[in-house]
Amino acid sequence: MPTATKLISAVFFALVAALAAHLFIPVLPEGTQIKLFREISAGIGLLCGWFVMGRSTQRGMVEAINRGLVTSVAILFWCLLVFSIYFMVRKSTRMMYDGPMDAVLGVFEMMLEYGALLRHPATPAVLVAGGVVGGMLAEAVGRRWS
Repeated sequence: MPTATKLISAVFFALVAALAAHLFIPVLPEGTQIKLFREISAGIGLLCGWFVMGRSTQRGMVEAINRGLVTSVAILFWCLLVFSIYFMVRKSTRMMYDGPMDAVLGVFEMMLEYGALLRHPATPAVLVAGGVVGGMLAEAVGRRWS
């Protein structure tokens, strides 16, 4: 059921995901195609905000901050998975894998490879700060409009 909490959470975490993706672009290897990187990340953030954060409010501010951080981790996981699958499909069409199992393993290798690029602090800082603020915002909206 649509609620104000779900809507605000979805919009806020879409913005957090888009900002995190924007800050992640300079860290990517040179020549990486980034056509719809921000937009797809924002869509993932929107879905995670709606389904993960949006339905877990009115349990206290500490729990809301915790769920906000969980939402940020979910955004990170799903973005890494979606883009790794995308790059695996691109590589597989160029016959860069020996078989389907190599392609599946390639997804997880790329997730680790791109996850290692998170050692640069801008993207994790945005996700952590966005998770905390998003959790607090969702809790405040849940208390106000319930």
